[in-house]
Amino acid sequence: MTYDLVIRTGRAVLPDGERPAAVAVAGGRIAAIAPRDAPLPATSETDLGEAALLPGLVDTHVHVNEPGRTEWEGFATATRAAAAGGVTTLIDMPLNSLPPTVSVAALAAKRAAAAGKLHVDVGFWGGAIPGNVRSLRALHDDGVFGFKCFASDSGVPEFPPLSPDEMRDAFREIASFGGLVIVHAEDPSALTAPADGGYPAFLASRPPAAERRAVERVIRLARETGVRAHILHLSAADCLDPLAEAQADGLPVTAETCPHYLVLSDGEAEAPAYKCCPPIRDPANRDALWRGLASGVISCVVSDHSPSTPELKQGDFATAWGGISSLQLGLPAVWTAARARGHDLATVVRWMAEAPADLAAVPGKGRIAVGNDADLVAFDPDAAFTVDPARLHHRHPVTPYEGRTLTGTVRTTWLRGAVAGGAPAGRVLARKEAP
Repeated sequence: MTYDLVIRTGRAVLPDGERPAAVAVAGGRIAAIAPRDAPLPATSETDLGEAALLPGLVDTHVHVNEPGRTEWEGFATATRAAAAGGVTTLIDMPLNSLPPTVSVAALAAKRAAAAGKLHVDVGFWGGAIPGNVRSLRALHDDGVFGFKCFASDSGVPEFPPLSPDEMRDAFREIASFGGLVIVHAEDPSALTAPADGGYPAFLASRPPAAERRAVERVIRLARETGVRAHILHLSAADCLDPLAEAQADGLPVTAETCPHYLVLSDGEAEAPAYKCCPPIRDPANRDALWRGLASGVISCVVSDHSPSTPELKQGDFATAWGGISSLQLGLPAVWTAARARGHDLATVVRWMAEAPADLAAVPGKGRIAVGNDADLVAFDPDAAFTVDPARLHHRHPVTPYEGRTLTGTVRTTWLRGAVAGGAPAGRVLARKEAP
């Protein structure tokens, strides 16, 4: 047969390791994986030389904010940034948009807002808030990938946190239909108002104990209800021991962390571009997070891309909006730090593509495998660049990575075998029951 596209490379990152290969695409899917020089007739052929071919990354933690707060971010800009950063699938968080995704009607509004604007594929999380427990099954049946809840204030009034009793009720309901719950885990009883506008005061206001207490509550509720639970944006290494114990006991509890917790540290936080919740902590904590990744206690690295208008990032650490925009920069940021610590590209792919796809059960994504979507990334792991905000594609180029030199550049991103980033060709995804 004649394939639509064949990509040849000396470094294909495949599920069973890295090796030279030719990847053939037909009908938007990976049709064959062969030796690099295998004769594969194709309409179009690309040879990457010694640049790496990766599966498209899967980012399960993105705040797009459309509709309702589209001036903060939107589907067109967020997904263009994703494509530029090698992300071919993202799952949008249910808050910061208006309405939040806490009902079937709100999910329909999200899908309508996304139509015709997507440069990559996009799915949606639902939200669990006080009073909507009876809506959760309908949202699940309509295709959300799981349910986000907060243990503490979310920062927006339309998405309140769950009390301990409300969280138990939501977990029990989600467990009844085999769903996934994802938790912003900070215990409000351990949070305080910052004493001043500096970073040390902000950091002290959200101590590691706040995360650990909330994580321990999630573990107890997972043990009680049997729900599959995932801890979002883990920043405090103090949480690793209870998570490791829960996993050793066979509880279905997983965790993620984010590039900013692995790359940045508290001593660098000189402007509100560094503010996020939970906060960026000290270098020793960062080292421990890397050990948690290496051991498998933390399974995923995702962006928590949480943008706002530049005006909301002004002021000081007490008053500015907490959120970091890194959708386009996550891969080079993580790769720069990972390879300095002795990790290889296959490991980074596991953290940023395979494990997030598995977490959300997104079919056909996260691996270069026959039958999967031909979502692929040409990545030069040795090319260095300096982060220039003017070259970022998310709506407002505010980033703590400004001026930082990173290693690893995305040359080309393919979505189902077509180059991404031009005309919008992304699809709205819905969770599907396993066959």
